[in-house]
Amino acid sequence: MSNFVFVLDTQKRPLNPVQPGMARKLLTSGKAAVFRQYPFTIILKVEVTAIPDPITLKIDPGSKTTGIALVQGEKVVFGAELTHRGQAIKASLESRRSLRRSRRNRHTRYRQARFLNRTRHQGWLAPSLQHRVETTLTWVNKLIKFVPIKGIYQELVRFDLQQLENPEISGVEYQQGELAGYEVREYLLNKWERKCAYCGIENLPLQVEHIQPKAKRGSNRISNLCLACEKCNLKKGTQDIEKFLAKKPDVLKRILSQAKRQLQDATAVNSTRWTLFNRLKETGLPVSTSSGGLTKFNRTRLNLSKTHWLDAACVGQVNCLQVLTNQPLLIKAIGHGTRQMCRTDKFGFPSRYVPRLKFVKGFQTGDIVKAVVTSGKKIGTYIGRVAVRTTGSFNISAASGLIQGIGNKYCSLIHRKDGYLYAT
Repeated sequence: MSNFVFVLDTQKRPLNPVQPGMARKLLTSGKAAVFRQYPFTIILKVEVTAIPDPITLKIDPGSKTTGIALVQGEKVVFGAELTHRGQAIKASLESRRSLRRSRRNRHTRYRQARFLNRTRHQGWLAPSLQHRVETTLTWVNKLIKFVPIKGIYQELVRFDLQQLENPEISGVEYQQGELAGYEVREYLLNKWERKCAYCGIENLPLQVEHIQPKAKRGSNRISNLCLACEKCNLKKGTQDIEKFLAKKPDVLKRILSQAKRQLQDATAVNSTRWTLFNRLKETGLPVSTSSGGLTKFNRTRLNLSKTHWLDAACVGQVNCLQVLTNQPLLIKAIGHGTRQMCRTDKFGFPSRYVPRLKFVKGFQTGDIVKAVVTSGKKIGTYIGRVAVRTTGSFNISAASGLIQGIGNKYCSLIHRKDGYLYAT
């Protein structure tokens, strides 16, 4: 079943989401009209006096993809996965920096370097990280307009070290309690990149392994734990790691250095989560937090698959969940294009110029359109993202591929450009 359909009353106030079948009946009977395509929202044409039931918005922030879920009581009625473009932003900034640096070195016309006269305000984030916060907040504000949300749950910290009783320092037993074991395993999975530390194998059940064996006074500190497949774990046994990897000095050096290293991006991810938490509080809704270990514990206990949107549904204290949808809305941030008025070739020479006017025949590049071609060599129906041309002959990126030369007279608008691509 697909996601529930959002409903607005005649005053554009959010009501309870309805099943797709009910939305179809309202549309065919003329009691409602389509208000927005993504996420699909209808608006009623008749007055209603129903009081909507409160819905909880749950967020699982991630470095590349953020999971979003709407939970009504114990029912998951909507799921979405928001893919960020942080890596694209980072690559663009690096490209700009290299181009400016090369122009300075060649003593051609360039922008003066400003390395020493910039101050960063408190809480500053790199543009690629700030983008993650802004896009997540954008979708939170959109959902608040379409859904009667009573509160927000956010996975604030990836690993709750207090739940672990700070094992990096105190070295206490890492399995004191059921939830503490989940915190440690999730930490190790991220630290060792879900691979066997000894052979590098992936996609197999991994076991918690003591680098310095417990039989030889090895501690239970996180810095003495790694992940190993069953074969390597049994083969190593109670041997010292220096003896076990005597013929593999490179692997030994890597394991010993990686064991002492903290998660590289833990600081960046945690700073992003805290910034998002503070921004979420500005919405005026109550914001509750949870840890990644508790999320995994809930998902495993409920026997749910590992996806971003189901992880979001499992954030916080969860008794049971009834998942009423299996087709999350896939959202990919693609940005709003570029400000360049002139395109260049690989040597930096002008190759073509961009028109000053964005709109052509009422369309602009990035709009999602439906083209019903009734004559010519390209008869058919195409739905996708449009690239406009001043000639009025457009290109459409449909699911079947790129279709070129579609006349604007065949196109009808489905969704205005908003910087995102959508799929289900």
